[in-house]
Amino acid sequence: MNLYNLYKKCILVVCLGFMVSCNAEDPVKPSLETLKDGHERATFAGGCFWCMEAPFEKLEGVSSAVSGYAGGTIVDPTYKQVSSGSTKHLEVVQVTFDPKLISYEELVSTYWRSMDPTDLGGQFADRGYQYSTAIFYHNEEQMKIAEKSKKELSKTGPFKKEIVTPIINYSNFYPAEEYHQDYYLKNPTHYYGYRKGSGREGFLEKFWEKD
Repeated sequence: MNLYNLYKKCILVVCLGFMVSCNAEDPVKPSLETLKDGHERATFAGGCFWCMEAPFEKLEGVSSAVSGYAGGTIVDPTYKQVSSGSTKHLEVVQVTFDPKLISYEELVSTYWRSMDPTDLGGQFADRGYQYSTAIFYHNEEQMKIAEKSKKELSKTGPFKKEIVTPIINYSNFYPAEEYHQDYYLKNPTHYYGYRKGSGREGFLEKFWEKD
């Protein structure tokens, strides 16, 4: 190899290294995701996403709550793939909200009151990692708020068991199929039957009956 070709090879290696360094994602301080209209996003896993849309969509300041999949390795997975437990995605709801009208703290508080944060194996009748819980933070501020809220819930909340819901750096989100969106509105009879039959309704009434 002559000196000219060696020089070109060295330059290429340096450039590739620089590109990798620039594109590496910071695991602690991900970039702040703010939408053009000033809205922000929050992502929560609380078991079956049918039951996680309604609590958020009813809040003033929330413009949408979209069912989907987050945290896995397969791009744009299907419900069949995720429900098999093979993709490492969780069923989630991604909330778009106006921080001028509702705070992230309020969203996290709503989240705790919508699921069982003491269950490692899933949620109620739905078992498996894909139905487990998690808070996916989009920026450092959300991470701090979620961690503080989790500690407060552990100290003052109604649960005797350990709060096991992890707080995870957001990495991806793929909307679920259209028939899953707003399921509680499209199929109210089946939705409320499932919500009660799965045990979620009774659990929430037991622990948050004063709210």
